[in-house]
Amino acid sequence: MTSQERAALRARRKADRIRDLHANDLPRSMQPSVAVRTVTIVVLVLTLIYFLFPIYWAIIASTKTPSQMTGSNGLWFAVGLDQLPNAIATNYGKLLGWTRGNFWRWVLNSLIYSGVSAAVGTLVAVMAGYATAKFNFRGKNLAIGVIMGCMLMPAALLTIPQYSIFHAMHLTDTMLAVIIPCCVSPFGFFLGRVYAQTSVPNELLEAARIDGASEARIFFTIVLRILAPAMVTIFLFLFVATWNNFLLPLMMISADTLKPVTLGLYGMVSLATFNERGALMMGALLGVLPVIVLFLGLQRYWQAGLAAGAVKG
Repeated sequence: MTSQERAALRARRKADRIRDLHANDLPRSMQPSVAVRTVTIVVLVLTLIYFLFPIYWAIIASTKTPSQMTGSNGLWFAVGLDQLPNAIATNYGKLLGWTRGNFWRWVLNSLIYSGVSAAVGTLVAVMAGYATAKFNFRGKNLAIGVIMGCMLMPAALLTIPQYSIFHAMHLTDTMLAVIIPCCVSPFGFFLGRVYAQTSVPNELLEAARIDGASEARIFFTIVLRILAPAMVTIFLFLFVATWNNFLLPLMMISADTLKPVTLGLYGMVSLATFNERGALMMGALLGVLPVIVLFLGLQRYWQAGLAAGAVKG
């Protein structure tokens, strides 16, 4: 390829990028003014600071001793950057000491609780949503109304009845006592039903039935692929809700080896002799890392799922 051909190719690629960039531009009469753009940018920057500042402060606080927490600048490290590794190692050692070496066991427990509950709950939610969206059966509207009504019921109201049931079944102080209640999500059912109504064409289902496919095969080989964006969104909501759940594990779990990280850190703080706030902040940061990684890894699927049902065509 000659230099002229390479230059022409680069020019075409540049023109294509410019065309793609401006393909969705609004007409000039509908474009926002400079003042509106400026205000929008300022509001977005302030919102970003509002959400990121607590994380920044937690990172700073996780490197400090109790005296440094009150006697140093709260917005910067209390030691030099060359001494940060030692400060981090010191607080990490205190964290493992106060938790009697159970901290990473608590994180693993939270991953098990959240992962299993989210996976099972997502499958149950999309199955129920698909069934109520594409099948007609007696009592369908009543069932939908009852499930939607459950969205209005506070979770704390169900804790004592749930404890009574699991205690009678001898399941308290087991992982199932936390996993089973967290597998049910009325919101996941609602999102799965809306997405199935708008994204799964009836013609596709009828064609599969004509070809001899069973309902189970249609669901697991065709419908699940179409519902993937909604499933990722439901999975994330269930995962975070289970990870942040505190009252249910507090009622059901008493063994240290079965506690999730939220309950474990609470037990550490509740000790009368505990004053290592820097170690506590380090535990909070390390405990939230799996959630951050999960959100970043599934972000594009989550954004697609949030728009489920927004446009019907």
